[in-house]
Amino acid sequence: MPKKRPKGRKRERKSIPAGKAYIQATFNNTIVTLTDPEGNVIAWGSSGTAGFKGSRKSTPYAAQLAARDAVRKAMEHGLRQVEVYIKGPGSGREAAIRSLQSSGLY
Repeated sequence: MPKKRPKGRKRERKSIPAGKAYIQATFNNTIVTLTDPEGNVIAWGSSGTAGFKGSRKSTPYAAQLAARDAVRKAMEHGLRQVEVYIKGPGSGREAAIRSLQSSGLY
């Protein structure tokens, strides 16, 4: 009978109170990445992973949902405060920032 292998360790959740939020808004997509102060990724979301395809990915609403999804994942790790860095000319810039603010990050 073969030996049972451990299925892998569960990733431990560190409490990270402060971090950085990077918003990359292109003409086709918006990507939101939340990191710890050293730059290690805690959570990320994009308009594509929020379920949008094609030209709908570039809408402000898609950027809003992408930011909200990323924030929910990061808050499970204890993230409460972020510095926001914005890159790109896309239409989802302001919507992503507003979504970060309204979801409880300072």
